[in-house]
Amino acid sequence: MSLQARLDQLSFADPYEDWPEPQPLPDGLPPVAAFDFALLPNTLQPWAADIVDRVQCAPDFVAVTIMAALGTVLGRKIGMRPQNQTDWTVTPNQWALVVGRPGVLKSPAMEAALSPLKRLAAQATELHRMDMQDHKVAAKLAKLRADESEKAARKLLSQDANADVSQYLRDTDIEAPALRRYIANDTTAAALGELHRQNHNGLLVFRDELVSLLKALDREDNAEARGFYLTGWNGDSPYTFDRIMRGMNLHIPAVCLSLLGSTQPGRIADYVRHAVRGGAGDDGLIQRFGLLVWPDIGGEWRNVDRVPDCAAKREANRVFDYLDQLEPGQVGASQDTDPNGQPDGLPYLRFTAAGAEIFLEWRTQLETRLRSSELHPAMESHLAKYRKLVPGLALILHLAEGHSGPVSEKATLQALAWVEYLETHAQRAYASVSSPEVAAAKAILQRIRKGDLKTRFSSRDVWRPGWAHLSDRQLVADALELLTDLDWLRSHRQETAGRTATIYEANPKGLQS
Repeated sequence: MSLQARLDQLSFADPYEDWPEPQPLPDGLPPVAAFDFALLPNTLQPWAADIVDRVQCAPDFVAVTIMAALGTVLGRKIGMRPQNQTDWTVTPNQWALVVGRPGVLKSPAMEAALSPLKRLAAQATELHRMDMQDHKVAAKLAKLRADESEKAARKLLSQDANADVSQYLRDTDIEAPALRRYIANDTTAAALGELHRQNHNGLLVFRDELVSLLKALDREDNAEARGFYLTGWNGDSPYTFDRIMRGMNLHIPAVCLSLLGSTQPGRIADYVRHAVRGGAGDDGLIQRFGLLVWPDIGGEWRNVDRVPDCAAKREANRVFDYLDQLEPGQVGASQDTDPNGQPDGLPYLRFTAAGAEIFLEWRTQLETRLRSSELHPAMESHLAKYRKLVPGLALILHLAEGHSGPVSEKATLQALAWVEYLETHAQRAYASVSSPEVAAAKAILQRIRKGDLKTRFSSRDVWRPGWAHLSDRQLVADALELLTDLDWLRSHRQETAGRTATIYEANPKGLQS
């Protein structure tokens, strides 16, 4: 043993045997459940499987995109009331986020799964083009009539200054037809709100790299936009824009936004890390992504070069067409009435008796977990959003198979299978917060064992040399805290050059391997 090492040992009163055994460091990300095509509606399973086979991508990417697209089409057409008597109503809009390394074909998977929704958008654009042609003719005719009415009014007034000419001056402006929109990509919150005012059923915001949007919403100058998105997740809350340039009291009766995008593991880990530690994102925005998937990418790649399954794709288009044209009365939806007996609020379905019993059993277990204080606050917030996720998914699954009436036991069980699968992916996302600091902690231990770090050192001794994984001060501080919590290090305060510094001492029991 070197002289310095002996001095280091003697400088502390605690003998070797007083040190506890260090606890194991976390080893990688937790496992996640594999996707099962049985989670999708029977009508769409062959189409989804065909996409996965041809693109050679993770089925998770395709599946959550399909569910987000279905939720977009349904939007505010019909809601779900999970309880037997109350007016608690859930809208089926979904927030989905797919996580994977670059090159794992996230974008092609999402684009393929969105094709029926994009087809509806293209049809709406063509219909709007024809409507605008008719509108131009009608507007010109209305202007000619208005000109003639004004002439008649002037003539009558020239004969009698007190004549009633109101019948000639009525507003003849013809409102231009609105374009039915399904998808918005790169838009400000104010512009998105204006689109929503013209599309009361709701919209899908699709961003290939979604974390860039989330980080933009974190900025203080985007607080209003962030509030708009948070409101949009609810699907049933009103929102009013007051803008000097655009006008005051621009009201949306109920904001209903679906959200879909992708990101890379490092970016989502960094964002979640910031959000759950009290950053600007610590308001439950990330927890609203119920359809968050971070699958393992494995297996052999195959070159699949064949035409798509045309029958499966036709069936997918038929399902989306059906839901797009769905009238609530077709499926036996109920609706409240106001004091005057007029329809009031969102049409809705409820569970069957068996479905309601299953949902109540699941929710009782969920509420017990949420009140146990055993969950990390971020995970607790995430699971709390499943109260909306489960009934929303059940409604989508029920209607996408062409069923009517109360939401079936089968659809309820499918929805519960979804959240059982999704929870494992959420666990991975929140566990990723500690992944960088675990790597840094292991690098610190390696430097101590190699002798690059003395057994007594400060944080500055770790980050100043610029070693790999150890150049970021905050990351080093987090890694040192982790090592201290797990008994690999012991810390104490020491006065140095007129100020107090934290000095770390390595556990000798951890230096033997």
